[in-house]
Amino acid sequence: MMYKADLHTHSTASDGQYAPAELAELVKRRGTEVWALTDHDSVSGVEEAKAAGETLGLRVIRGVELSADDYLNLHILGYEFSAPALQAWLDSLKGGRDDRKYRIRDFLRTKGLDISLDEVDEAAAGAPVGRPHFALVMLKHGYVSTRKEAFDQYLDTPEFQEIEKGTKPRAEECVRRIKEAGGKVSLAHPYQIVLNGETLEELVKRLKDCGLDAIECYYPIHTPEQTAEYLAIAEKYGLHVTGGSDFHGEKNKPNNPLAAWELELEWLL
Repeated sequence: MMYKADLHTHSTASDGQYAPAELAELVKRRGTEVWALTDHDSVSGVEEAKAAGETLGLRVIRGVELSADDYLNLHILGYEFSAPALQAWLDSLKGGRDDRKYRIRDFLRTKGLDISLDEVDEAAAGAPVGRPHFALVMLKHGYVSTRKEAFDQYLDTPEFQEIEKGTKPRAEECVRRIKEAGGKVSLAHPYQIVLNGETLEELVKRLKDCGLDAIECYYPIHTPEQTAEYLAIAEKYGLHVTGGSDFHGEKNKPNNPLAAWELELEWLL
């Protein structure tokens, strides 16, 4: 059975623009039937999302997005795990994520960009600070002309990755932790992963050996050729197919609108 789904979204529980209940209403309006809230290293918005989803007649999947240390932009999506079983480990990751804003500020200073953390905190509006909030302040001061430029030139480069090294778990640990908590695991936005010495297929095989269930083949910025490549890899290794918008809100990530991908989800539901 096919469902209209968006299995990759962010709320103010991490670096998204909308509170979980607000996001639920937007997702429902989009025509989505199954929705996963996948905040970074956090499940603090899931119960609000589930309560709103129940009122709206929207099936809500407990989710989380984890950043792995192996490569730049290697992210792991976890679904339908036991939150209590994972909570202590997620809490242990929170310190590194909270300290991250200081690392980003100091990195940007080496590039001649003096960014006020007070302004970044204001842009985050009470949510945990992330790169999109730095990009907003960089835009405000004219350091960059677009959000994409902020990421392409500063916040999403191999040099930036060096300041992140050692602050995140390895991909195998991310997969293992989610599986031990009874969940399912998908590899997020393959096109973004900056591979170094390993092909995507080798990475997929390595992660499947420790429990990977799926690949996020459908994503707003994937080209048709990329989507076809990822679907072929999923089929070759017997993996399920997921799709998500990676929605953060119009201010934080304007090129990623909410989606309603047609997905077979019996394995997940």
